[in-house]
Amino acid sequence: MPLSTSCFRPLFQHAGIAARSFTTSAPRSVSRMMITGRLANNPEVLNTSSGQEIIKYTIASPYGPRERRQTSFFRIASFPTPGPQRDHLLSLPKGTLVFVEGDASMKQWEDAEGKRNSALNIVQRTLEVLRRPASALGSQQPDQGQEPSSEYPPQ
Repeated sequence: MPLSTSCFRPLFQHAGIAARSFTTSAPRSVSRMMITGRLANNPEVLNTSSGQEIIKYTIASPYGPRERRQTSFFRIASFPTPGPQRDHLLSLPKGTLVFVEGDASMKQWEDAEGKRNSALNIVQRTLEVLRRPASALGSQQPDQGQEPSSEYPPQ
């Protein structure tokens, strides 16, 4: 009967050897988010105080049943390198249906009045365009069940 490596786990722990079940890579503390939604505004370019370029945009992601649908707005930051990827992102119009994967972190601070605030920061890792809005496609209409982009006001 072959032995399972899980039966050696207690021995590894006592010997100071880490026993990890599913991976051999080093553990990392990363929070990742995947969001599907429509661009609530056109992406805009901003510069940091050090001169680094940032592209910021907001994704509107609806949830819930149609009669009680609500929308969450997620602010995304992208640090693109100059070239086609940067130009592609900047060319996307409001209402474009996108899938974004990004690294998420929470920022907490206290304002001048002593009130605690928090914000979710998402830095884009990947972006995939799923569908352009009907106005960008010419005379084609959105698919049945797809909501028009005008429902999502800019943030």
